[in-house]
Amino acid sequence: MPPQPPAPPVFYSFPKVDVLQDSLANFVVKAQRDAVEKRGKFTIALSRGTLAANLKGLVGQENVQWDKWEVFFCDEAAVPLDSEDSNYHSNILSFLSDVPIPAGQIHTIDANLLDDLEELADQYEKQLIDHFAKSNAARYPTFDLMLLGIGPDGETASLFPGHELLSERDAWVAYLDDAPRGPKRRITMTLPVLTHCYRAVFVVSGNEKAEMLHAILDRPEEGLPCSRVRPASPGLVFFFADSEAAGLTKYPPTAFRWIDNEKEAEEAVAAAKRRAARRAAEEGGE
Repeated sequence: MPPQPPAPPVFYSFPKVDVLQDSLANFVVKAQRDAVEKRGKFTIALSRGTLAANLKGLVGQENVQWDKWEVFFCDEAAVPLDSEDSNYHSNILSFLSDVPIPAGQIHTIDANLLDDLEELADQYEKQLIDHFAKSNAARYPTFDLMLLGIGPDGETASLFPGHELLSERDAWVAYLDDAPRGPKRRITMTLPVLTHCYRAVFVVSGNEKAEMLHAILDRPEEGLPCSRVRPASPGLVFFFADSEAAGLTKYPPTAFRWIDNEKEAEEAVAAAKRRAARRAAEEGGE
């Protein structure tokens, strides 16, 4: 039986950033509950950049099972963990220092290996193997949730347009020493890892991201890295955007609600397209 095609992206647009953050917190809590009920733990991967600030809505919530969280990082700069360029450090400052996740369940790079990028990537991949291979015999690790950002050129994690790492199919974690912006030396989870999660969520805000979000959702044939994150069945991909970031996007937004499976995603996107078509017809008739 041939594999099912990926479900369509689900696009949520919110009037303000604080509404986005509250809705994202609601979504993460439900993803956590679903994972703990089914698998006894919640594995989450976090990206670099401003994404962590959008997780502040989780701080102080009583229905979060922090002791069940296993936190990994989608990519990391080859810098000390207290560097301003460190993904771990930015997440600690913005979010992780305010929540009681056990330190042993926050999985960082080995800072003793910063001079050897290949060994740094291999050691982080070994952490993934140790964690996932015990309960998951699949070809790639299956995260419950991967929280991703959108870079200026459509990159995500440290997967940049046109870079050879986009073609990597064997490694779970790879390294690069030629990142076009920011720290050049990094490690990153590869595209097959991003496309084998249960839920991938892109979070974007601000009008400076409007053109790129438009390209990702409305012109996926261009093959930008963000457009290529389409998790294999039964995985789903979601886009959370504020009104400024969503301003140019034609892809129809779905009213925010919890979507649990491919059928619900397909129905929600189809309903959004029908609403958009009706609005266009009504406006054309005026």
